[in-house]
Amino acid sequence: MKDTFTHQGKRKQLVKTLEAKGIKDALVLKAISKIPRHLFMDSGFVDHAYVDKAFPIAADQTISQPYTVARQTELLEVKRGDTILEIGTGSGYQTAVLLEMGAKVYSIERQNELFKRTKLFLPKIGYRPKKFIFGDGYKGWPTEAPFNGIIVTAGAPFVPEPLLKQLAIGAKLVIPVGDEVQIMTVFTRKSPSDFDKETFGEFRFVPLLEDKN
Repeated sequence: MKDTFTHQGKRKQLVKTLEAKGIKDALVLKAISKIPRHLFMDSGFVDHAYVDKAFPIAADQTISQPYTVARQTELLEVKRGDTILEIGTGSGYQTAVLLEMGAKVYSIERQNELFKRTKLFLPKIGYRPKKFIFGDGYKGWPTEAPFNGIIVTAGAPFVPEPLLKQLAIGAKLVIPVGDEVQIMTVFTRKSPSDFDKETFGEFRFVPLLEDKN
């Protein structure tokens, strides 16, 4: 699990690519410049770790395109010390970005294979979420709410009502909504009953899985 000067150089190039695509948040770019993305990927894709593309991981899931990770995180407007709920841990790369930015991360993963793998992997490279569970992301995490932000890293056919209810006043839910193609959508809680809604273009995600039991 090495992080070489070559890897570090490729990360600098990746950051330049993200800046050219419009990412402006300095904390997001700094986190991406530090995190060894190649360690989150299967060996067959390691040589492409710093290309701005999504790649397959276990359980028919993907590690998101760096631009997508950066854009979602930028929209979340994370501040150091914020309590963030992440729906869909996946490889743990997005988790690491949030942790690198100083957030306290509560993360939920629906795929048991991924949950077991990522739970062991993240601490090995120095990233420790506040709490990490295997569960149904549609339900959120009511016992730990309210959150300063919620980020959903899979395509949701609809916006789960529990997630909106678990936002603190002033907090944002960043969620890709849609079936085959998703619209990046941001809800900002203005009061106990009022939310602002904004949209930020089309993206493609693997589907958000719901517990059918």
